[in-house]
Amino acid sequence: MDLTSVLIAILTLTAGIGVFLVACQTMSNNLESASSRKLRHLFAKTGDNKWVGVGIGLLGTAAIQSSGAVTVMVIGFVNVGIMSLTQAATIIYGSNIGTTVTAQLVALGMFGNGGISTTIIFAAFAGIGAFISLFSKTDKGKQTGGILTGFGMLFVGLSMMASAMDDFAALPEIKTMLASVSNPILLVIVGALLTAIIQSSSVMTSIAITMVVTGLINLTQGIYLTLGSNIGSCVVAMIAGMTSGINAKRTALIHLIFNVMGVVIFMFLALILRITTAGAWSYGTLFERWFPSAPQLQLAMFHTFFNVCTMLIALPLTNVLVSTACRLVPERTDVPEERPRLKYLDPSMLSTPAVALRQFKTEIENMAEMAITNFRRAIKTITTMDFSETEEFRQTEDDLNYLNKELLRYSIALSENNFSSYDQRYLSSTIRTVSDLERVGDYAENIVEYATSLKEQDAAFSQEAVGEILQMEQLVNNLYAEVMQAYHNKDREALGRALTIEDQIDDLTEEMERNHIRRLTEGTCSPAVGAEYLSLAQNSERVGDHLINVGNTIKDLVP
Repeated sequence: MDLTSVLIAILTLTAGIGVFLVACQTMSNNLESASSRKLRHLFAKTGDNKWVGVGIGLLGTAAIQSSGAVTVMVIGFVNVGIMSLTQAATIIYGSNIGTTVTAQLVALGMFGNGGISTTIIFAAFAGIGAFISLFSKTDKGKQTGGILTGFGMLFVGLSMMASAMDDFAALPEIKTMLASVSNPILLVIVGALLTAIIQSSSVMTSIAITMVVTGLINLTQGIYLTLGSNIGSCVVAMIAGMTSGINAKRTALIHLIFNVMGVVIFMFLALILRITTAGAWSYGTLFERWFPSAPQLQLAMFHTFFNVCTMLIALPLTNVLVSTACRLVPERTDVPEERPRLKYLDPSMLSTPAVALRQFKTEIENMAEMAITNFRRAIKTITTMDFSETEEFRQTEDDLNYLNKELLRYSIALSENNFSSYDQRYLSSTIRTVSDLERVGDYAENIVEYATSLKEQDAAFSQEAVGEILQMEQLVNNLYAEVMQAYHNKDREALGRALTIEDQIDDLTEEMERNHIRRLTEGTCSPAVGAEYLSLAQNSERVGDHLINVGNTIKDLVP
């Protein structure tokens, strides 16, 4: 083989890897978008049962075809405190098993030598999916087309990689060089480094399968490369964890310990097997015997076997792994608690946009609860002249201002993704919603300032005025409850009830103004106190307006 042929083989391999990576990303993104709502509910079901966690990790990874995405998602959930380290560990176990599905698909695609191979049949799905995406008018159709396109492109990339491996296999010098690399530890290190560079264990395992099938390496070499790929796959999680909080770092470390532990155990067992059989048996000979004449299936089945066995070993040791991670990454007592901060969102979640969007909605609902809580504190302060909650009020107001800025930044970051038209409409509405909720906090702050002014004047509202203010507070509370039900469930009936309450708030505002004029005429209310009273009524009415704006966003989402 001349230099030109070698260069062509290298370029073909590079192109094949590129197509395979793009295919994984395309299929993963569309699968994630199509299943994000179910995936979010699936993760919400994580409880104390470790087997449930394994099942969720397995199903979640199989659903979106990306263990890296699931692991980063888990790190985000742990970082914001809605998932424990134990729950995260079990999901990671299942995720490692779920990622072997890609290797099984690759093995399936490499059958058929005499006629049309399964690789060609599966690769045709790329064209079918492209036509569906091109002519489909619905989000579901476009997502289906994207999934099929990504699936087909996997095998286009696989075919290119296999072609390049065939060319390399025809070169005796390369086969001799690769055959000389037999040290298991060295092969594991190579597999880990290549996976860390590619950032995809699926690609590394697929390359190993094509190398074994074309005879470029033997099955035992492929097995050790695959073992190394499991360690290299931790790089994505480690990067996500290192830029997040303490528990996120611990989660990434658990992932690394889990995979390294499995590799060490399997390497030790391989050594024992070789010693006790005088070199006659190895993992390679065992899987060749169990799956004869199918080298692609031999390596794919070993990959699954390894991850299932590692999970079975690690599951009863989960608490030990968690405590080890906690000791290696201890709490820092010298660092004050970070405030303010997002409660349900983490920057690492941006790697799984569809799930991040669901968390974004939860964060907005949390912001709404904070805003209405401050409104209630403000009403309590001005009706009782009790300023004991002033510090909590100020802290919440700071948090609301922070959320307003951070959620705007998060919204801009999310908008760069290719969401469905429904999700795009929702995302567009969030900027206005966040601004409305921040304004609720501002009006609450105005009310506290009115209370401060009354205190400085050594004045207070009459009992009749206080009664009207409390009546207004009750209506605003009722409005808030209906608006949030409408917002959370996209409930038009709840929105209709909220609009009725808003009319009642408008009527009460006018009644409060009339009663204020009457009290001024009767001399039971001073002009100075009356000014604060009128401003309070108008501010409360505007709080209702901003809450209604939040509810009205569902009109563009629900037909």
